[in-house]
Amino acid sequence: MILTTERMILRPFEEKDEEAVHNYAGNPDNVVYMIWGPNTKEQTKQFIQDTKKNWEKESVTNYDFGIVLKETGELIGGCGIYLNDTRKEGMLGWILHKDYWKKGLMPEVAMELIRFGFDELQLHRIYATCNAANYGSYRVMEKCGMQKEAHFRKNRYGRDGSEDIWYDEFYYAILDEEWAAR
Repeated sequence: MILTTERMILRPFEEKDEEAVHNYAGNPDNVVYMIWGPNTKEQTKQFIQDTKKNWEKESVTNYDFGIVLKETGELIGGCGIYLNDTRKEGMLGWILHKDYWKKGLMPEVAMELIRFGFDELQLHRIYATCNAANYGSYRVMEKCGMQKEAHFRKNRYGRDGSEDIWYDEFYYAILDEEWAAR
């Protein structure tokens, strides 16, 4: 399955992507707001294998995509939409290599994931969460028309070795009727 935007191609990860994925997933500066990472090379390899297995399932619920620049063919990040058990709600996730932050790429990707979730997967609600200090991530959500639903205080346990082991988290969401009315 391949999704496209004006500047990017969203496609399943391939084994050949291991170095490009590790360039962002193994970089401490790049995963500063994540609860995982920085990944070891083995963890990156396992991630790619896991995503490939998810695509092979009869009923896919975890749609992980590599983000590839159309212009260069370079893999610069990853994104996905992850369905709950009822297959009526999906959670978005994304990461870009820090060299591509603040270029307007992620709202373009997130809008395509939202379109895919509502138009093709027929979801009722799509949500995303982020570290409350991650301005870039919550601005992406706002640009996509998602509404802030919650601010949880020190509810999420960070990764070992991070300065702030507990951090605040924002929840944003958009409903199918909001998407249809835009």
